[in-house]
Amino acid sequence: MPGIHGWLGRVKDGAAALGERRTQVQARHEAELLAERQRAAEARRARPRDPDPARAVPWGVRVAAEAGWRFLVLAAALWVVMRVIGSVRLVVLAFAAALLITALLEPTVARLHRAGLSRGLSTALTAVFGFVVLGLIGWFVVWQVLDNLDNLSGRLQEGIEELKRWLLDSPFHVTEQQINDVAGSLTDAIGTSTSEITSTGLRGVTVLVEIITGMLLAMFSTLFLLYDGGRIWQWTLKLVPAAARPDVADAGPAAWGTLTAYVRGTLIVAFIDALFIGLGIYFLGVPLAVPIAVVIFLASFVPLVGAVASGALAVVVALVTQGVFTALMTLLIVLVVQQIEGHVLQPFILGRAVRVHPLAVVLAVATGGVVAGIGGAVVAVPLVAVANTVIGHLRAHAGDDGSAEPSPVAVGEERVDPPPAPDRDPA
Repeated sequence: MPGIHGWLGRVKDGAAALGERRTQVQARHEAELLAERQRAAEARRARPRDPDPARAVPWGVRVAAEAGWRFLVLAAALWVVMRVIGSVRLVVLAFAAALLITALLEPTVARLHRAGLSRGLSTALTAVFGFVVLGLIGWFVVWQVLDNLDNLSGRLQEGIEELKRWLLDSPFHVTEQQINDVAGSLTDAIGTSTSEITSTGLRGVTVLVEIITGMLLAMFSTLFLLYDGGRIWQWTLKLVPAAARPDVADAGPAAWGTLTAYVRGTLIVAFIDALFIGLGIYFLGVPLAVPIAVVIFLASFVPLVGAVASGALAVVVALVTQGVFTALMTLLIVLVVQQIEGHVLQPFILGRAVRVHPLAVVLAVATGGVVAGIGGAVVAVPLVAVANTVIGHLRAHAGDDGSAEPSPVAVGEERVDPPPAPDRDPA
């Protein structure tokens, strides 16, 4: 029996040892599986992932794309505005003309009001005087043209004959047959376009009605702007977002000062041009010197283009009525006066109040002429000058503290910071 008990004890001990070894093997196997899983997870984490498409695009391309779609939105908005202006062109031009006239007459209203007159009486006196002067100018031009029409017709026939003789004797080898062919072509063209001339006359009646309507609208707008301009401006400010309202309110007086300086300066320059060119062609014996001077005065409100067109008109009238020598002298007078205007009068009279690059002037006049004809060409340059003043004022106001930094550009849902700025010299 003792032997059996000893054998059973050894069996139990062997079974316990075998179970312990089995447990150890199983634990070691589980540890190896866990380590393998950890190594696989670490390998998966260490494996490079596919890059984000937005980050794969260079920073400059992303910024260009952001600026591009914003530019397209602005272009679309500008196109819509231009279409709306084209649809109500008469109203827009009448109001623009009222603004220009108001800028010219408002200082007189202010002086009369400071002298003790009421605002309404000051406005009425100034408006009546201004409109009477404009009406007298128009009547004077029509009177001069009608009074000299017969004389001009006779001078025109003589000038054409003299021009014909000059062409025959000139080194251009023009023959009389060629001149007669050109004259015959012009006669045929006039004879075959009777219907077009008639339709043009009918359209002229419509244009005349539109001009009268625009003049009346401009007159009423001028009266209200002179009398109640301050409250109209305050009401306009309510249409501006509240955050930008203080800046726009500060830019308003600067813009009005620029417009007033432009109208006054242009009026003085136009008067000087018309006076000296008119005196020059008058002493040269060119007919219709006074109406031509008035046309030069009015055309001077269209920068660059108006001066060239009115000067060309004076030269053509001198050529067909007085001959080549008088035309050359007229051209010399026009060029001298315009050079004095461009290099002396405009910088001295306008000064720094209206500073617009000549390229901007040309583009503005061309764009205004395409959109709204002659009226658009007249108001284009003062509009650009005012816009330049407002933009410069807002930029200066935004940079008063000198702490403005470029804001990050948002691309999708992430923020793309601009490249770091170069180091600045503390001095």
